Formats: sequence, structure tokens, C-alpha cells
Amino acid sequence: MKIEWKTCFKIGLTAFITFLCIYHWSAFLVFLSAIYSAATPLVIALCAAYIINIPMKWFEGIYFPKSKKSRFIRTTRKLFALIFSVVLILGIITLVILLVIPELIECIKLIIAEIPSIVEKVMDNKFISKTLPEGLLNEVKTINWKEHIEKIVSFVVSGLGDAANLIITTISSIFSGIVTAVISIILTVYLLLDRDRIKFGCQIFLKTYLPRKVNSKILYCAKIFNKTFRRYIVGQCTEAVILGLLCTFAMIIFRLPYAGMVGAFIGFTALIPIAGAYIGAAISAIMIMTKSFPQAIFFLVMIIILQQIEGNLIYPKVVGKTIGLPALWVLVAVTVGGSLMGVGGMLIGVPLTAGIYRIIKDDIRKRHAATSEKSNGTFDTSPDTTEQTQSEQADIQ
Repeated sequence: MKIEWKTCFKIGLTAFITFLCIYHWSAFLVFLSAIYSAATPLVIALCAAYIINIPMKWFEGIYFPKSKKSRFIRTTRKLFALIFSVVLILGIITLVILLVIPELIECIKLIIAEIPSIVEKVMDNKFISKTLPEGLLNEVKTINWKEHIEKIVSFVVSGLGDAANLIITTISSIFSGIVTAVISIILTVYLLLDRDRIKFGCQIFLKTYLPRKVNSKILYCAKIFNKTFRRYIVGQCTEAVILGLLCTFAMIIFRLPYAGMVGAFIGFTALIPIAGAYIGAAISAIMIMTKSFPQAIFFLVMIIILQQIEGNLIYPKVVGKTIGLPALWVLVAVTVGGSLMGVGGMLIGVPLTAGIYRIIKDDIRKRHAATSEKSNGTFDTSPDTTEQTQSEQADIQ
């Protein structure tokens, strides 16, 4: 077997780079960190462009889709769709903030004001007075809770003031953040307006410099992940809107307090899979508890019933099986993603796992089909296999 010098050079270069990465790992991490910092505006722009592109395509389908002869409509379709999409997203965020933040601040103030009376009622309870030692009970009763709470609040406020002073002094970091935001916005607009040209250029680049098999596999994986992320985002947003509206209407019907704020908050937290709605329900119950404890208990029962109705009846019909990932793997993706990257990891962990799951599942099915062909001489022509083969061909095309 003849070994060419190009092969030896590639092996030597790979071994040398591996050696440098192992023995200079700290410097390599610093280098990667510098690259990531430099590429932060591009990463933010790619994420923002991908999210904005979902409603943008919908607006493009509405903005005179059949007018192919009008040059003005053709040239302004993407621009107007981009403007409408940004206005829609910013409007939703502003609405949620206006509904949630003021009521949340009022609830926190009310909770702080009611803590002393709540502690006194708890200490006067017969069961607690019999259970706790008399000395400890007297010590707890003599504590000036209002004074301590005011000290805690003043400490937090002073800490925030120090943090604000520190932020003001770090002008360079603020300037860097502003520059990053401006560059990210410019890149986002450029990516969205020139998305077709960029997509075509990437396809030409892959086709030119990569073998045909590798190119087809990359395009296939990209389409799988694109479809999974799109379905996940649309599905989660639809589920959040439905759950938020159901919660708001139910609270209005049963005359529970903070209906608009709790509905918006429940819908916003429902974007986090599995745990989001329960987190929102727990925080909302604490807010309602400031008005009435029985109403808070009633709210928890109501939200559990609404989640069951929405998850088992409405969601499958409206959204369907958006990502095709079993519940166990959804839980694993949320847990691992949250541990690694916090809330962001919980959000991207599910569609990322779903895409990997789909690719592995398709590969296993293809390998089993190939093995069956070799052993029996024929493919399995059952309806399930035929349907899957057709869907795979459609994805690849």
C-alpha cells in the first residue's frame, strides 16, 4: 500500500495540534474564550434572526403573496415582514412586562407588610404554642419583625445602590455592551434581509469543498434540526398562549385577584418545558395568598385541572406531536440542559435532544432495513416502513 506525503502531513498536523491542545489546555481555553467573545454579536444575531424569521415568513405569506409582477411588492416584502415581526415580538414582551411587573411589585410590598401579623398569628396558634418550648416562643414573640424586615430591605437597597455605583464606574463594559447590541441588531437585519443569498452561498460552499456524501448528511441533519427547533418554538408559544388565556378567563369567571397578571405570567413561564407552568403556578399562588388563602388553594386546584385539559385535549389537537420526543427524554433534556446552562439550557435542550433522537432513530431504521434486505433479499414493505421511507425522502429533498 502506497502512502502519499499528503496523508502523512495530515496525520502529523493532527497529532501536533492534539499535542498542543493537551499540554497547553489553559492557553487553548483562553483562545477559545477570546474567539467566543469576538463572535458573541454574531451568535446573538443568529439566534435573534432564527426566532424573528418564524413570524417573518408568516407575514411574507400575507403581504400580497400572489403579486409576482409588482416590483415594489417584491422588493419591500421582506422589509415589511421584518418590521411587522419585530413590532409583534416587542409588543408581546412589552405587554407581559406591563401586566406582570407593577402587580408583582405591589405583591412584594404587601407580603413584606403582612409578615409581622402572619408571624404573630402563627405564634398564637394552640398547636404551635404547645409544641415549641416556652422560652423559645417568648423570644420569637418579642422579636420586632417590622424593624428587622426594614433592616433587610435597607440592606438590599444599599447593596443595589453599591452595585449601581459599580456599574456606573465601569463605563467601558457598558460601552462594550452597547456596541455588541448595535452590531447584533445590524447583523440580525442583514441576515434576515439577505437570508436567501446566504443560504445559497452556504450550499455552494458545502457542495464545492465537501464530498457529496458528507454534504448530503450535513444538509439532512440541518433540515432535521431546523424542523425540530421551528416546531418546538411554535408549539411552546402556542401552548403558552392557550394556557395563559385559559387561566385568565377562568380567574375572571371565578373572580380571583390578579387575573391579567397571573395569566400573562403563567403563559410566559409555560415556555419552559415541564417545570415552567408549575413554577409560575407556585409564584402566582403566593401572590394570590396575599389577598386570600382559600382563593390561593382554589387557584392551585384550578391550574392543575387547566393543565390537564390543555395538555391532554387542546394541545394535541392544536399543536400535535411537535417534536416527537418521548416524555422521559424531555425530562432528561430539561434536567441536563438546566444543570449546564440554566434557563437557556432548559429551552434549547429539548429541541436539540429531539433532533439527535430523530437522526439516531432514522439511522437505526435504515440499518435494520439494510440488514433485512441482505438476509431476506427484500425490504420490509409494511405501511409503517413505507411511510417512514417517504418522509425521509421528503426531508432529504
